[in-house]
Amino acid sequence: MALSHSPQRTGRGVNQQVAGTIAFSIDSLKLGGAERTLLRWAVWCRDAGWRVVVITRHGPERDAYPVPEGVVRRQEPRLSPALERLGWWAFPARLLVLRSLLRQEAIDVAVGVTVLPAVKLLLACRGLGLRCVVSERNYPPARPPALPWRWLRRLAYPWADLHLVQTRTTGCWLRRHCGAEHQQLMPNPVVWPLPNHEPALSPDALLPPEVPVLLAAGTKAHQKGFDRLMPVFRGLADRIPELHLVVLGLGDTLYQGVDQQAWLRQLLGDDSDRQSRLLLPGPVGNMSDWYARASLFLLPSRFEGFPNVLLEAMAAGCACVASDCPTGPADLIEDHKNGRLLPVDASSDVWIEVLESLLRGEEQRARFAEQAMCVRDRFSERHLRDVFLDAVQGLSHG
Repeated sequence: MALSHSPQRTGRGVNQQVAGTIAFSIDSLKLGGAERTLLRWAVWCRDAGWRVVVITRHGPERDAYPVPEGVVRRQEPRLSPALERLGWWAFPARLLVLRSLLRQEAIDVAVGVTVLPAVKLLLACRGLGLRCVVSERNYPPARPPALPWRWLRRLAYPWADLHLVQTRTTGCWLRRHCGAEHQQLMPNPVVWPLPNHEPALSPDALLPPEVPVLLAAGTKAHQKGFDRLMPVFRGLADRIPELHLVVLGLGDTLYQGVDQQAWLRQLLGDDSDRQSRLLLPGPVGNMSDWYARASLFLLPSRFEGFPNVLLEAMAAGCACVASDCPTGPADLIEDHKNGRLLPVDASSDVWIEVLESLLRGEEQRARFAEQAMCVRDRFSERHLRDVFLDAVQGLSHG
């Protein structure tokens, strides 16, 4: 089946009653774009009359977002300590407990979000007679899973009744390498006005008034290319003495064995003045306040799926500069029209030149900011909600 590039709205009302139970499976509800998107899908299905179950491997202690009212939360049952000690060899037992949970909840349609939950779901659902949907959240070759998971993905992905793909590039790769024939183009929606949640931190609490601010945000420093910003900020900080760089989202705990905040500060160097102008507040829930305070929003990522944070920044009227990485930024930014799109391997000197020009060019920043807000219509929640509901109801009636 060909990828549907331009899904059409059918005028389906969100209050139409749909018989059935839909489950969304993900590792946890930690801070991240995949988790937020899953919860938006859950709300759409709830409002359309579905019974909605969110299944996570980890419990509420890892949650960064509240579970919406009316949505059932289930955690995959834990294995016995003896089985847990077996590690990978306990994988069949994990599939059995997930399979039992799906039966217990009488699931009709199951959606696996990110690679590992999707593979587990496809294997656990085999023979149960329910419909399975897969949603990859990054460009697959940019962040390949471990070899056993790649084998299982190649085995299981052709079984999916539907693959929700964020970009055409990802869809083509999945078709070619994983046999994912049944696809629906499903970019992330932008919810406007942007919702706020805890923790809230006012920019005024950390930033001097009226200083220029470069803003970046994300939870994975290497993927987001935050290390690339350190030499850029060093160069700009000497030329624009009031300039501040704010990187939101990095926790103060280790990520894959790395203290990400300490890593960035080490890369920036020992100069105390520059260090004082690099702010790392951690996760915040009032992103709209920070977008409003930013002079420029930066996304120097090495790879993406479909960058929620860039979509939100543009919707908020930020002038944005992003790397043309696989995949997503080029679907949002048309270079020199509604922002700047730089080669993914652009040097620090190129970034410095572009950013300095924009920081000193208020008129150009304002033009980019105004044009950026067109994403509110292009990726509106109302349109993409109808696309999503059409897809899942089509499966339930299939």
